Amino acid sequence: MERESMDFDVVIVGAGPAGLAAACRLGQLAKEADQELMICVVEKGADIGAHILSGAVFEPRALTELFPNWKELGAPLNTAVSGDDILFLKDHQDYSKIPGLAVPKTFHNEGNYIVSMGNICRWLAEQAEQLGIEIFPGFAASELLYNEDGSVAGIQTGDMGVAADGSEKDGYMPGMELRAKYTLFAEGSRGHLGKQLIKQFELDKDCTPQHYGLGFKEVWDVPAEVHEPGKVVHTAGWPLVDNGSGGGYLYHADDGQVYVGLIVDLNYKNPYLNPFQEFQRFKTHPAIKQVLENGKRVTYGARAITKGGYYSLPKMTFPGGMMVGCNAGTLNFAKIKGNHTAMKSAMIAAETVFSAIAEGQQHNDLSQYKDAFEKSWVFDELYRSRNFGGAIHKLGNTLGGAYNMLDQNYFAGKLPFKFKEWTADYQCTEKADKHQPIDYPKPDNQLTFDRLSSVFLSNTNHAEDQPCHLKLEDNDIPLTVNLPEYAEPAQRYCPAGVYEIVEEDGKQVFKINAQNCIHCKTCDIKDPSQNITWVTPEGGGGPTYPNM
Repeated sequence: MERESMDFDVVIVGAGPAGLAAACRLGQLAKEADQELMICVVEKGADIGAHILSGAVFEPRALTELFPNWKELGAPLNTAVSGDDILFLKDHQDYSKIPGLAVPKTFHNEGNYIVSMGNICRWLAEQAEQLGIEIFPGFAASELLYNEDGSVAGIQTGDMGVAADGSEKDGYMPGMELRAKYTLFAEGSRGHLGKQLIKQFELDKDCTPQHYGLGFKEVWDVPAEVHEPGKVVHTAGWPLVDNGSGGGYLYHADDGQVYVGLIVDLNYKNPYLNPFQEFQRFKTHPAIKQVLENGKRVTYGARAITKGGYYSLPKMTFPGGMMVGCNAGTLNFAKIKGNHTAMKSAMIAAETVFSAIAEGQQHNDLSQYKDAFEKSWVFDELYRSRNFGGAIHKLGNTLGGAYNMLDQNYFAGKLPFKFKEWTADYQCTEKADKHQPIDYPKPDNQLTFDRLSSVFLSNTNHAEDQPCHLKLEDNDIPLTVNLPEYAEPAQRYCPAGVYEIVEEDGKQVFKINAQNCIHCKTCDIKDPSQNITWVTPEGGGGPTYPNM
């Protein structure tokens, strides 16, 4: 098919914190040099911020470097952190507050802000457009384009108006080729093109397997008497005691709202574990319930978090482009923060690309990025926190927490140990016969809810008659392997109820409700047979988060 093609100097895939920071930095450099650059950003969400979900306690370091006058420019950082509490939930009732001296320095949040990253991305997009950047929301980057020499030439956007059977519907519009001297991939966690690039260029051959968590978030309106603007609460322990690891959070934002969530590490063993149900249980703990019980849930969402850190960082450059931010895995899990590191990694990429284009280069491997990245504060942060997650996973919450406190508070993250994790998350899933099913209580529809009513609050929608974007390599594996051996965990690990086993005409059928998908990518990560591949659906589909 002959497709329309547009040429740019730089194409950026993804309008999240990393992609927009790269765009803004490129725009600034071009303006300073009085040089015209053609730059575009493509975003699969219906609008900017629609797919952005983050806790989020935001460290403004990278933003301050990018826009030193962000306060004057009206950046939506309105609620400064006023205090930190770290709670250890001993069981479903009891808890204790961890003394400040026993808390790793990375958990201290002085100078940080409780924010909606969706709103920050909308603001960043405004700054980018003022710098002459073209932003195209509602267009999914569906395929990679290559030059004859094997270098990346750009991306192709997805076709619009294709029916489930592959035929063209009324209003069919073929995707466009967006070609560039360099393409920056800022797709976020487990990017579908990033996954292909890692395989194509063997970018992960010198690192440990990447690791992930599944992060849940709800926004609640709560009564004024329990609302403490700026208060940050993190939790460890229950409900993730016997069957998994992770932690919870409760952030008191502005306008009488709190953000509540749970991160479940995806290396859990028990295939009967249901991360969504663990999140519902978490909200019933008295330490959390006392804030939420007279409030009202406003919205819900979930997404994967790339948390492997320093040991799992792939090579981030390849001929024709780079991977930046959470697509590469720059989140600092010791801080439970990745927005500032994603932005900084992308700003360094922008500076590297700008210099290369100024020197007349295109489509080559900008290996000089590695040197610039390793001289930056973001690399130093990741190096100092390299053992944080591994220590907890290998030593447990108590011993691992003690190690991290000593390492971070007294040795600046430089104790000479290596807690590397060589087992991928999906390989950690054990056979069902080693475990017992978990009996989760029914939702009370006040604190706890079911998945479908939750997905409704995420404003998720896809054109119903389109090809399924959840691809099975072998259609038989869910019933012939995953069901008998693992009790088919897709029924439980998906936070949107996409996967079901139903009976039709007296036979069991593996059903995929793709329209419910909130683009978290958990299935792509956790499927024990690695049989599911998440690809981009038609542009504009998925969740539409208002202020997540």
